[in-house]
Amino acid sequence: MALTKQDRRLRIKRRIRKSIAGTAERPRMSVFRSNKQISVQIIDDLSGQTIVATSSLIKEITEKTTTKLEQAELVGKAIAEKAVAAGITSVVFDRNGYLYHGRIKSLADAARNSGLKF
Repeated sequence: MALTKQDRRLRIKRRIRKSIAGTAERPRMSVFRSNKQISVQIIDDLSGQTIVATSSLIKEITEKTTTKLEQAELVGKAIAEKAVAAGITSVVFDRNGYLYHGRIKSLADAARNSGLKF
């Protein structure tokens, strides 16, 4: 029997998470994408703490956007600004099983252009 989309993504996610872990020096930047929204967290896996988080539901982003791709770019810029303000310059990117194109790619590119290294 064929896998559903969610099962396939969860398999990819588990495979990726075997090799990716965030530390205090280089935390993990985890992306979650739903059909309407996108959110990002920067996580220190050793202590189990979320250091910085943002999503497309914050007021500044919902007022400016028209498309989901623009939404992802603004979230990428916002997370980079918050991370730099918290003293984080380098992260490990966790695409969470999603393919690296579209909204995930635009979020990553915007975060890179705003000062994060990964």
